[in-house]
Amino acid sequence: MDWDKLRIFHAVADAGSLTHAGEVLQLSQSAVSRQIRGLEELFDSTLFHRHARGLILTEQGELLYDATKRMNQVLESASARIRDSEDEAFGELRVTTTTGFGTLFLAPRLPSLYAQYPELKIDLMLEERVLDLPMREADVAIRMKEPSQADLIRKRLMTVTMRLYASAEYLRGNGTPQKLEDLCDFRLISQKVTSQQVSVGAQLIRELSARPLRSVFTVNNYFGVLQAVLNHLGIGVLPDYVGEDFPDLVHVLPEVASGDIPVFLAYPEELRHSRRIAAFRDFVVEEIVAYRRARQA
Repeated sequence: MDWDKLRIFHAVADAGSLTHAGEVLQLSQSAVSRQIRGLEELFDSTLFHRHARGLILTEQGELLYDATKRMNQVLESASARIRDSEDEAFGELRVTTTTGFGTLFLAPRLPSLYAQYPELKIDLMLEERVLDLPMREADVAIRMKEPSQADLIRKRLMTVTMRLYASAEYLRGNGTPQKLEDLCDFRLISQKVTSQQVSVGAQLIRELSARPLRSVFTVNNYFGVLQAVLNHLGIGVLPDYVGEDFPDLVHVLPEVASGDIPVFLAYPEELRHSRRIAAFRDFVVEEIVAYRRARQA
């Protein structure tokens, strides 16, 4: 099998165009076209449907693309392990976590990691969907539940609870609720119950929203909730770690809280000896230790 032809096929399938694939590969369109024709002759199958808007994989093309995608992921994994130095961390590190944790906790702390490892190239992927680490959709994940995928190294980092916060200015203008029943006189800011989020957070929002609230404002992520609270719009349902990073926020109705949310760091077993992973893992652990100390002070 001609590996070069497979590499070119994969690039064309990703780009959906001979021209764009050629630009990525630094090859002429005719050279790319010849390689694709060669593969089609080898398999005696048409790999692409050709039309004015570009190229679409045929059923046979999809089968080949699935294979080249897996090959690419294995090669990327091997390449990452080879590139990892015994003495320093450098290169690309793909990190996946939720939008809330990524924007409110992780991203503000990354300068200290870059100060120590300036040659790291972090690709931070913020989404609620659980990416497949063994298939190398990401190198390391921070999730709000213990990962269930096999062949992963897991480390429990911390526990988070959802609580109620408001700005001091909002409370000065509207008063402070003293008991849960008082919440009906305030505007509640939260994610929608139907938004992707941890189940205990959704359950707390469901319980609060069942009350005859005067006004409600919903956003599809916790960063939006925080911005609304900081701009004095109402009382928001937020993870408790924001209280440490935003000291102007006031924690209201301390008796109102979600259940515990475990936070796990995970990465594939095959990256056990990766210096990039170790640097990131140690950085996250150190930041969480510092966060816990600040809370206890």
